[in-house]
Amino acid sequence: MNLENVLVDKRDRCAYVTLNRPQVLNALDAKTIVELDEVFADAAADAEVGVIVLTGQGEKAFAAGADISELVEHDPLSGGAMAERGQHVLRRLETLGKPSIAAVNGFALGGGCELAMACSIRIASDKAKFGQPEVNLGIIPGYAGTQRLSRLVGKGVAMDLVLTGKIIDAAEALRIGLVTRVVAANELAGAAQEVADTLLNKGPLALRAAMDVIDRGYDLNLDDACRLEATSFGVLCATEDMKEGLGAFLQKRKPEFKGR
Repeated sequence: MNLENVLVDKRDRCAYVTLNRPQVLNALDAKTIVELDEVFADAAADAEVGVIVLTGQGEKAFAAGADISELVEHDPLSGGAMAERGQHVLRRLETLGKPSIAAVNGFALGGGCELAMACSIRIASDKAKFGQPEVNLGIIPGYAGTQRLSRLVGKGVAMDLVLTGKIIDAAEALRIGLVTRVVAANELAGAAQEVADTLLNKGPLALRAAMDVIDRGYDLNLDDACRLEATSFGVLCATEDMKEGLGAFLQKRKPEFKGR
């Protein structure tokens, strides 16, 4: 991959992905979206990658939204196409089959907040700020922010955040369930690594199945969602990982999952 706006460091079964445009608060321009798509596709295909950790370069921003200098050039057709491209890339991340951790180190506004919401787990620095302030520009979130936000925090809170365009701090993001953990800024990388290490010790097929069932079952009625879960449970019962996990538990040892 020939990347300029995104840095990737693969080690110890993690892909550390860093948005690298600190001079513009890691704004998500079209090139960055294309590069993220390449990075996520590569991570999905790489058997040596088990977890993705996503953050922003510098101390000020995870990603402070879309690149305004590009937005002003869009008409209805190109604007809709831009939104669909971004939605595709974030949906790829969300359905990758491998857990992703957003380590939110600063502003996560607009597209940046949408990117964080597409991750499996969100950890925030106590200096982080979140918001969907698009209405201040006469537009709305375009990378599925209206949909993921309402699913994460509820329709009423999402409506309030999107309609007012207000920016909230990390403590409020934790209170409403937008993030699951807040740590001091100097502890963020370590906290993300701790979660990544925890996930890497789990059965990869089980992680994939759990994420899939939660994602696809969320909008089903309870009976259909339970059937989906039961089917996935049954499939896992035929795997070597299941036999290894149960055997290790009974033998009081650490399991060695192979993803088979």
